[in-house]
Formats: sequence, structure tokens, C-alpha cells
Amino acid sequence: MARRSAPTSVPSCMPHPSQRRTVGGHNEDQSALSRFLQTEIFAPEKLPGNINLLVGVTMFFGGILAVRTWGEIMVPV
Repeated sequence: MARRSAPTSVPSCMPHPSQRRTVGGHNEDQSALSRFLQTEIFAPEKLPGNINLLVGVTMFFGGILAVRTWGEIMVPV
């Protein structure tokens, strides 16, 4: 059984100030959207997972489109 540490003043869902990542070359003139895109969407360590999600969503909507388009010829009469 694991030992429990003393409770901290910061909830576990919030990152501790010392654990926050700093973005290399962070520009103070960047908007929140461009910082989000840079750190969450196009970050090299997160890109494979983001591509995986994109492929899954594309296949899902492509399947819906295919069934709506060619659904009648897929069903045997």
C-alpha cells in the first residue's frame, strides 16, 4: 500500500507553480489562441496523438457520409 503525503494547499487538478512549463521563445505579444495552438496542437510531443484523433474523427464522419450517400445500395433487397 502506498504512503500518502500531507495534503497540499493546491488541489491535485491544478499544476503547482513550480511545475508549469515554460515555452521556449515565448513571446509576450502572442494571443492566447496562438499560444494554445503552439503548445497543445502543434507541439512535437503531442502531434502523434492529435493526428490520431483527427484520423478517428475523419473516419467517423466519413462513415456517416458514406451511409447517407450509398446506404440504399448497401442494403440487399
